[in-house]
Amino acid sequence: MKEYPSGEVAFPFGLPPEKGRWILVALGMIINLCLGTLYSWSVFVEPLTEYFTGELGQVVTANEVLMPFSVFIAVFSITMLLTGKYVETFQPRIITIAGGILTGLGWLLTSTATSIFALTVIFGVIGGMGVGIAYGATIAVAARWFPDRRGLAVGMTVLGVGFSAVVTANLAGYLIDVYGIMTTFLLFGVGILVITVPMALPLTFPPAGWKPPGWTPRGAGENRHVTCECTRREMVRSPAFYGLWICYCIGSIAGLMAVSIAKPVGTELVHIEAGLATSLVAFFALFNGGGRPIFGMLTDRMTPRNTAMLSFILIAAGGLVMWLTPTVPGYIIAFSLLWGCLGGWLAIAPTVTAHYFGTCDYPRCYGVVFLAYGAGAIAGPQLAGFVKTTTGNYLGVFPAVCALAILGFFVAFFLMKPPNRTL
Repeated sequence: MKEYPSGEVAFPFGLPPEKGRWILVALGMIINLCLGTLYSWSVFVEPLTEYFTGELGQVVTANEVLMPFSVFIAVFSITMLLTGKYVETFQPRIITIAGGILTGLGWLLTSTATSIFALTVIFGVIGGMGVGIAYGATIAVAARWFPDRRGLAVGMTVLGVGFSAVVTANLAGYLIDVYGIMTTFLLFGVGILVITVPMALPLTFPPAGWKPPGWTPRGAGENRHVTCECTRREMVRSPAFYGLWICYCIGSIAGLMAVSIAKPVGTELVHIEAGLATSLVAFFALFNGGGRPIFGMLTDRMTPRNTAMLSFILIAAGGLVMWLTPTVPGYIIAFSLLWGCLGGWLAIAPTVTAHYFGTCDYPRCYGVVFLAYGAGAIAGPQLAGFVKTTTGNYLGVFPAVCALAILGFFVAFFLMKPPNRTL
């Protein structure tokens, strides 16, 4: 993709920008599908435990096997914060290529790990840095090109992350059975490198001042989103920021607990066969992916506060169902809701950041908001591991999910309101 002298972007096949911009959404979706391979982590939990205890003779706990997942997402969120400003300087294609290379290397080099500590450092730090660099750039591209359908475009872009486990969970299960756990890490790393780098080449921002033909920004008023063009420093002085951050963190804790323990809950608590549990992880990923454009559109059409409160009602329902009826139907219903709402928050938060605080400093602003996801990545899986270690099973996770959802509902009600334009 090139640019004309006027600054107008030339899309493939001579498509005008209002149509060609959807190509960028599709490319971002495919890139994020590769970046989101980590959401198949629950498929790796039992094979890793067997590998370290059986082949290497090391004793590992549930917390330790979940630690690489937590560190990955924590580093992911911190890196996204630190590199946000460079998206503007170096353009999204360069940033995304760098992130894709690091993500692929993280997976590839994990195949050499001989301890949980080494695996955590290689996979969690290198892989997490890669996703943190690339993920924010793809979202920023969608947010810039779609001021008129921002929630839908961002939701479609990050849908790739949510749908990733649909493809990668069953693929990981097959590769682990045939080649072993460490060779699977290597093969995933090579695949990520081969796909993400060429897909990133066309990514670019629109020319300054570009907007879709015939579109005018929505004004303030009832059921309208009020946008302030804020810097990061101005954003963090707003009560709306803290409401969004806390709600995002709570939604992430609940969702990432569900992602990290989906397979072992199925096999250990509900007592389903391991192959079926792996297939259900892929099934849950459909909800994780589908929740992103659905909640993105709801955020466009409803107030962000109402969308957030709806998500917490669904999260509480999921936790309650699994707590009271730990059966196969209850398991499927609960984890579908929890995975779906996690996907929802990964569309709600970036969309609300742009709606509330504008796009003039968007990569850096959303980098701060995204720290909530990183905090959830540490708290969620580790809380699940603590419950399993202390009680012997994962059932106690789900009343905690209900309590968190109730808290999130009230935080959204009182704090998630549009900021003042004079912020």
